[in-house]
Amino acid sequence: MIKRTYKYRLYPTKTQQEILEKTLCSCCWLYNHFLEQRRNAYEKDKTRITCFDQIKQIPKLKKEKPELNQIYSQVLQDVPRRLDKAFQNFFRRVVENKNGKNQKPGYPRFKGKNRYDSLVYPQSGFALQDNKLTLSKIGSITIILHREIKGSIKTLTIRRTNTNKWYACFSIEIIKELPQKPLLENIPRKDCVGIDAGLTSFLTTDTGKEIENPRYLRASEEKLARVQRNHSRKKLRSKNREKSRLHVAQIHEKTTNQRIDFLHKLTNSLIKNYIFIGYENLLIRNMVKNKYLSKSIYDAAWGTLFNLLNYKAEEAGKWAVGVNPKKTTITCSQCKKIVFKSLSTRTHTCPHCKLVLSRDENAARNILALALSTAGTAGINACGVERILSTMKQEALSL
Repeated sequence: MIKRTYKYRLYPTKTQQEILEKTLCSCCWLYNHFLEQRRNAYEKDKTRITCFDQIKQIPKLKKEKPELNQIYSQVLQDVPRRLDKAFQNFFRRVVENKNGKNQKPGYPRFKGKNRYDSLVYPQSGFALQDNKLTLSKIGSITIILHREIKGSIKTLTIRRTNTNKWYACFSIEIIKELPQKPLLENIPRKDCVGIDAGLTSFLTTDTGKEIENPRYLRASEEKLARVQRNHSRKKLRSKNREKSRLHVAQIHEKTTNQRIDFLHKLTNSLIKNYIFIGYENLLIRNMVKNKYLSKSIYDAAWGTLFNLLNYKAEEAGKWAVGVNPKKTTITCSQCKKIVFKSLSTRTHTCPHCKLVLSRDENAARNILALALSTAGTAGINACGVERILSTMKQEALSL
C-alpha cells in the first residue's frame, strides 16, 4: 500500500473565501481554548485532559459560541486531535532528550490567526464532481484537477498559503505491489552512480559530472531586502502593511517553487538514468550550526532532495542507498589512504598513488563504493557487489 498526497489549486469566490477565513478563525479559537484548558488543568492539580474529553465538550461550546454551528462537525473534532498530536510529539521529544538527544521539546503554543492555516475533513463532508469541490457548510468551489486521482481518498485538507492562495490536499491510499529491485549482480557498472552533495556545485557524480548550484535564495536576496525594508516602514495593522506582507510572501513562494521544481526534475533524471544510486546521509541539523554556511545549506535543500530520491526509487523498483559520509572526502578513492585537506582545497591530490581529481568526484566514488558494500553486507548479492567494485577499481587504475 502506498500513501500519497495530491495537491490542487482552489479558486473560491469572494463569499466562499470569507466563509473559509471565518472557519479558520473559529477553529483557531477552539484550538487555543483547548490548549489553555489542558495547560490550566495540569498546572492546577496535575490533571491530564484527553482528546476524547475535549471532543465531548464541542456540543456544549456550540451553544455558548453559535458561530461553531456553521462548521462541519468532523472539522471541529479534528481540532482537539491536532492538539493531541502536538502534545504527543512534545512528550516524545522529552523522552528522547532523556535518552541523550539534544533538541528542544517544543511545548505546544497558542496560534495566531495567520498561523492556523488549514482545516481537515477526516472522513466525509466533501465531494468531487465536474471540476467542483463541494464542502459541507461552505459550498461548491472551483478546483483545477490537473491530474487524475488514482487510489482511494482518505482525508481532505484545505490549506491557505501565506500569499492567500487556497489548495485542496487529498490523502490517497493506492493498493499495488511495488516492483522488485533488480539483483546487484545484474546491474551494469554504467547504471550505478555515487553522488556527492555540495555548495560549490550542487551535485557531483563519481564520473565527474557536475550539477550547478542554482542558489535561488541568493538570487532573490537583493529584491527581497528592498521589499522587506519597505515593509518595515508601513504602519502596523494597516492595509498598506498587509499589501507589502503579501509582496514579501510572494518572493519567498516563488523561491520555494523554483527550488522544488529543480529538485523534482533532478531526481527524475537520476531515477531515469540509473538503477543504483548511492548518496550520503548528511546530518543537516548539525551542519547548519555553522553560521557562515547555514543560509547556503538551507538554500540547497539537501534533505528534500534525498527524500524525493528515496520515494521515487522505491516506486520505480530501483536502489537508493544512503551511507555515512564520514571520511569520504579525505579517503583516496583509489588506494584508500587518508589524505587530509581543508575545506578550501578543491582538488584531491594523493601523495601515495598520485591520483589527482576533484575532491567532490573523489568523495562521490567513495560514496558509491560504500553504498555498494553496505547493500552487500545486508545479505544482498555480495558477489554482484564485488564485481562492480572490481570494475570501479580497474577504471580508477586506468586514470
